[in-house]
Amino acid sequence: MSKAFTKESEADEDEDLPLAALPAGGKNYITPAGYAALRRELLDLIDNERPQVVDVVHWAASNGDRSENGDYLYGKKRLREIDRRIRFLTKRMEIAEITEPSVHHGSDQVFFGATVTYADAAGLARSVRIVGIDEADSAQGEVSWVSPIARTLLKAREGDELTLITPQGPVVIEVLEVRYPASPQPAA
Repeated sequence: MSKAFTKESEADEDEDLPLAALPAGGKNYITPAGYAALRRELLDLIDNERPQVVDVVHWAASNGDRSENGDYLYGKKRLREIDRRIRFLTKRMEIAEITEPSVHHGSDQVFFGATVTYADAAGLARSVRIVGIDEADSAQGEVSWVSPIARTLLKAREGDELTLITPQGPVVIEVLEVRYPASPQPAA
């Protein structure tokens, strides 16, 4: 029989996504806000989205011929995607090490969770916030603590000149300002 007519197993489509690489011996640092966002996403998938898709698949299956039923086929595919994301989030949360950046409030040295403003030789200033791998969003100015810019900035102090290695070659940058969030106020 031609291989073109064999059904691919669902296991082929359902392989887990590899976790983002951590440095050897490194930890999966994350801010409390980042951990809370992962937890919200996980709970939303479990409590809301998955049950809705299960209902659609159940309804579609009751309509008869499943081989040509778009709602059923799409629903099963979406269920696999949701289950894959649930497994991914669960694994990431299990290995997460929550780190509170506010403990460094008032410090001029760069640690995890800092918002750092730096300038290049041309005087162009940029700000980045150093966060965990799972919460980094470059559009928001957030970079992973394992990114080249974060690795260059970590442990530097305000006024330090550093060499950032870029694809275009080394660039000298100066740390202008280091900020941390204030300590969260205890609930009354």
